[in-house]
Amino acid sequence: MQDWKTLQTALSDHGYVASPDLAMALHIAGTLGRPLLLEGAAGVGKTEVARTLATMLDTELIRLQCYEGLDAAQAIYEWNYQRQLLAIRASAEDGHTGQEVEQRIFSEDFLLERPLLRAIRRPIPPVLLIDEIDRADEEFEAYLLEILADFQITVPELGTITAISRPHVILTANGTRDLSDALRRRCIYAYVEYPDRETELAILAKRCPEIEPTLAGQIVGFVQALRREDLEKVPGVAEMLDFAAALAGLGINDLSQDPETLQATLVTLLKTAADRSAVPMEVTARLAGRVA
Repeated sequence: MQDWKTLQTALSDHGYVASPDLAMALHIAGTLGRPLLLEGAAGVGKTEVARTLATMLDTELIRLQCYEGLDAAQAIYEWNYQRQLLAIRASAEDGHTGQEVEQRIFSEDFLLERPLLRAIRRPIPPVLLIDEIDRADEEFEAYLLEILADFQITVPELGTITAISRPHVILTANGTRDLSDALRRRCIYAYVEYPDRETELAILAKRCPEIEPTLAGQIVGFVQALRREDLEKVPGVAEMLDFAAALAGLGINDLSQDPETLQATLVTLLKTAADRSAVPMEVTARLAGRVA
């Protein structure tokens, strides 16, 4: 990668408007070959960084979605047990037993690659997205540290598999639990905030260029005002873009022109029953009146 400003421009050219801090962190992570840890509220665009980087580098995006109970079988590798059983039966019918059969069934032919193993075996470095690492157990986080330190994985039946290429690693976290100091030390870090007005307008212009500037300003102003309300699930950038697309599809050119339709389009922004109840028609009208 070149300097961070060139990287920031390249990201923008591919539809992602990055802050200077985020562009610098991504540049340093790429230069040093270190994982990048992105923290921030859900919906601020952390996952989209990895998608855009993969597109920009014209490489594969490999995603590991973390969750409670995630283990090595889902994240790294496992054996194709059904094929192994079939091979054992076929070998027995042919009179083969013992070590010969064992060597055959514990070979590459029966190995199922999961995201972490797949990422280090690509000839062209992929972007490895480890999404919502804070949802995984601490035990899995500790195991992940070993892989990120050496970029190699030991399969007892095959030995140590060393990375063919070093993937570009991006981890995201939403603050579900505290991450270990050991993981933080191994990563370059950036906190991704909700975008300010200027940045969010730039995002909207990139993604929905057909929307007139006046309406775009109203949309961003309305969503940013809505985020300041007492909500369970604050609408993120993706929801803002859905809201904008819905308004454009309905032919709305001014947020104040049809309060009833505007209220109905909040299905794109409010994702819980409590939040829908917290934003009745009068609140929507008040927020729309501020930006009209």
